[in-house]
Amino acid sequence: MTPASGPAFRRPGCVSGSIHSVCPLEACRSEAPVFPLHDVNPTHRAPLVTLLLIAANIAAWLLWQPHGDAVREVEFLYQHAAVACEVIRNAPITADDLLVGRCLEGATSPEVFPEKQVPLSVLASLFLHGGFLHLAGNMWFLWVFGNNVEDRFGHLLYGALYLSAGVVATLGFVAMRPEDVTPLIGASGAVAGVLGAYLLLYPRHAVVAWAGWFVMPVPAALFLAVWFIGQFFVGDVGVAWEAHVAGFLAGMLLTLPVVAFGRSRTPARRRR
Repeated sequence: MTPASGPAFRRPGCVSGSIHSVCPLEACRSEAPVFPLHDVNPTHRAPLVTLLLIAANIAAWLLWQPHGDAVREVEFLYQHAAVACEVIRNAPITADDLLVGRCLEGATSPEVFPEKQVPLSVLASLFLHGGFLHLAGNMWFLWVFGNNVEDRFGHLLYGALYLSAGVVATLGFVAMRPEDVTPLIGASGAVAGVLGAYLLLYPRHAVVAWAGWFVMPVPAALFLAVWFIGQFFVGDVGVAWEAHVAGFLAGMLLTLPVVAFGRSRTPARRRR
């Protein structure tokens, strides 16, 4: 996810301006160490929910979010995206909060968007992005890893996993930065949950990854371990690594029953 780092979108492409974003593996950064091209893990059912989620994110970017006016873009995100201070209070931020750049106790100035529904903003944030590369990176990770997780979970449980991990990712960021007053946007908290599920379900399957000048197959466990550890070293680039970590751990936790009880929703092949 991407938070508006210190009231501002700070990364063109990932997020430009004053917003915190969520970008898996910092896919929008040219210096990212590895990037998944595809996995070697065939599926048995159409990834309908994965495709629906990708379509919904693209539609939100094209048809809902404003473009071309930087001030309106930031205003829209404050109006619709999750803000840590608002989640803590369950009320919209005030003009004084924005003026000082943090959540104030006992703020009495008018709320900036008094009609904002804070609980809905937690879900809306999962479908808002700070730029084309931010959107494309998140959706590519979702496609590479999501189809197999959906294949194992089944459509409905997979959808529940995705949304639950996304909400936990947002709450994890809020817990770490409760005074933050910048919007948190991006699907990758939810996508991180899918990655955590994939790690437990398919640790030995190969992921064909691009790394610098090389393209090589690596075990999924290694690729995802590098991704997870890398979240702690992203630096000050407006990326909400806390949401990534929380979403990833949530995905693993929600997948444990599937692994423990050997549940598989993969359709059985017919015998001849």
